[in-house]
Amino acid sequence: MDLANAPQLYRREAHAPATAGPVADRIALLDLAALEKPAFRTQWERLVREASEPNPFFEPFFLVPGLARWGASARVTVKAFFRGDTLCGLYPVVRAQRYYGYPLAHATGWLHANAFCGAPLVARGAEEAFWRALFEHFDRSARRALFLHLPVLPEKGALAVALENVLARQGRARSVARRESRAMLASDLSPDAYLEAAMRAKKRKELRRQHNRLAELGALAFERLEGGERLEQWTREFLELEAAGWKGEAGSALASQADTHGFFADALAGAATAGRLERLALRLDGTPVAMLANFLSSPGAFSFKTAFDESHARFSPGLLLQLENLALLERPGIAWADSCAAEGHSMIERLWREKRGFASHNIAIGSPVRRALFAALMRWENRGGKQRRRRS
Repeated sequence: MDLANAPQLYRREAHAPATAGPVADRIALLDLAALEKPAFRTQWERLVREASEPNPFFEPFFLVPGLARWGASARVTVKAFFRGDTLCGLYPVVRAQRYYGYPLAHATGWLHANAFCGAPLVARGAEEAFWRALFEHFDRSARRALFLHLPVLPEKGALAVALENVLARQGRARSVARRESRAMLASDLSPDAYLEAAMRAKKRKELRRQHNRLAELGALAFERLEGGERLEQWTREFLELEAAGWKGEAGSALASQADTHGFFADALAGAATAGRLERLALRLDGTPVAMLANFLSSPGAFSFKTAFDESHARFSPGLLLQLENLALLERPGIAWADSCAAEGHSMIERLWREKRGFASHNIAIGSPVRRALFAALMRWENRGGKQRRRRS
């Protein structure tokens, strides 16, 4: 992708220090060109390594191609948190006019349809300072926003603890708009022991039978690739495999739109260059029947995308490939893996037995009048508005 010709998303703008003290904390608003400057890119990559919680969806290899395609139309602003001259936090934000179908102007963390975690990148030890600076920034520049929405934040970890501490100390109102969970892999067991504990003997026997029946159709082989080895071919095969199934029929496959097609290719290429990409495939006579791309962001792994050949669904090729993916349990530097799957996903929850919880928060910002309006909104939600909103 030619970033030199990508549109600028917004003007750069720095604000006064959010807190007094020996280190000046500030929020700066950066455009796409600023994000790509070598000096900032170096700081951003350092922040990735030092982040208290990993989130590949806000790393350079993923966020930049997303911003280049959708950032301008969505009017995204990237909030960069500095302590002195050191980048200690990064969070993309948009101003939205509707909230779950209702005409409520608010600011919200930006996640496009293929980004699955909203945790800001924050340096270890700077979590509370980041939240303070972010909230004070929106207190000063709320504009039409009634509140700040923080979507899909992990419910456990340093960021969650810091958020609770800051809200309590400031007496700042908050409501939880939604809670969800998805399958997670986190165990000290070996892959074989984990499979035995997670799945009944009868089901394990059935999977062995399906593997053998599939192997009768041709040469069945598993592959695991890292880096850029055969990446263009692998990407093309994945897109074709996904588009051949129900997503292609529904028009929701990555290959269905030029933007998502190009984004996927750029994100995988960037992840490979950054040393973040692992690719798995199950091949029958060289043709893929199941494929999977993992992002490796120590100490976590994120199963970004998976696809399988629906004409071979009776052999459960996607689940057979996930058996090989259990090798993440023994991968150095990886303590857990996030499935990035929808809650209640019928396939992965048969195998990955742990859960990773997420919460989407609404935070009071701005003047006392604005906060009073927000408090009224919270009371409405607590009386059942949340359920009505989810049905909308």
